[in-house]
Amino acid sequence: MAGSFNKITLVGNLTRDPEIRYVDGGGKAVTKFALAINRKSKAGDETMYIDIVAWDRLGEICNQYLKKGMSALVEGRLVIRDFTNKDGEKKKAIEVVASEMQMLDSKGGGAPRTDGASYSNGGGNRAPVAAPAGGGHDDFSDDMDGEIPF
Repeated sequence: MAGSFNKITLVGNLTRDPEIRYVDGGGKAVTKFALAINRKSKAGDETMYIDIVAWDRLGEICNQYLKKGMSALVEGRLVIRDFTNKDGEKKKAIEVVASEMQMLDSKGGGAPRTDGASYSNGGGNRAPVAAPAGGGHDDFSDDMDGEIPF
């Protein structure tokens, strides 16, 4: 039997500014945002809204650099969580846990980036960093205004 594979790549526009929170007593950063993914078909335009979760340094970078309306490429894994809401109803949440993010707009929006800045939780051609159980993280400096962090 073949092994399993869970990887998703999305390109879309942020529907809202990212929201960052810190878990484990202020230690790990977790940032949430959503991408609107547009698809044209014969039946008309279709838009899907996909929730994205980025952990640790990648989450901090997403919170710092991404803004509502910007285009971004996100790679990660698909997660489906079961939870009970405050009314006691069982619900499912479908989200992508990001392992890599690339901004496709300039910092202020508008023209596409030409420097190819990409941020990752490790792997690929970037220096890998140990990933926590709940996600992954980066080890890039905070002074990345337009600079490629590797």
